[in-house]
Amino acid sequence: MLKVQNLVAGYGKVKVLHAVSIHVPKGQLVTLIGSNGAGKTTTLRAISGMIKPESGEILLNGTNIAGMPSHEITRLGMAHSPEGRRVFPTLPVTDNLLLGAFPRLTGARPKGDVDTDLNRMFELFPRLKERKDQLAGTLSGGEQQMLAMARALMLQPEVLLLDEPSMGLAPRLVEEVFATIARLKTAKITMLLVEQFAAAALDVADFGYVLENGRLAGSGPAEKLKNDPAVRAAYLGASH
Repeated sequence: MLKVQNLVAGYGKVKVLHAVSIHVPKGQLVTLIGSNGAGKTTTLRAISGMIKPESGEILLNGTNIAGMPSHEITRLGMAHSPEGRRVFPTLPVTDNLLLGAFPRLTGARPKGDVDTDLNRMFELFPRLKERKDQLAGTLSGGEQQMLAMARALMLQPEVLLLDEPSMGLAPRLVEEVFATIARLKTAKITMLLVEQFAAAALDVADFGYVLENGRLAGSGPAEKLKNDPAVRAAYLGASH
């Protein structure tokens, strides 16, 4: 489904990623964990076309998308729920969601039943239904995160990239976000999750990768990583 091979990327002359390789099989949830500054967000930005890789391959269903602009990658079925949510603040919730389906509405992706999918998002995120006519900029941080995830899902993506969905949220809302991610996993939506709360990410993931200073430092089934003494000491804390 998604294979990243020997990815090298960064910003200008600053190289952040050094030969990173990741595999996200169809229908699985893979998480990328690591400390702040390890290169997790840069990895997702390179995959989704927000930055251009220096070298390496990014294969989406066998097509090398490395270096393609974001809108072309989106048309191929990659949806990115970015760090910081980035909703359209002056548009209502419903319009934000319909913008997620824009490639479907323009014929760049199979259209399907957009109205049915919109209602499905309201079922998955009941709070968004309550606020469907409200301007996105007036939503709480947790509600904006739900909106960002739902907007990405409106693409009917082949792969969903989730970048720090719990960032800045109260503990109760973090639990709610991860409960939603678990439901998406049950629905066999293919996901690559970057998350600061490593324990929560590994609890819900099938497989995980550990990124340190732009290089892979480990990988394995999520349950195995959770019980790895080095991973526990570095990322999970004594309470885990």
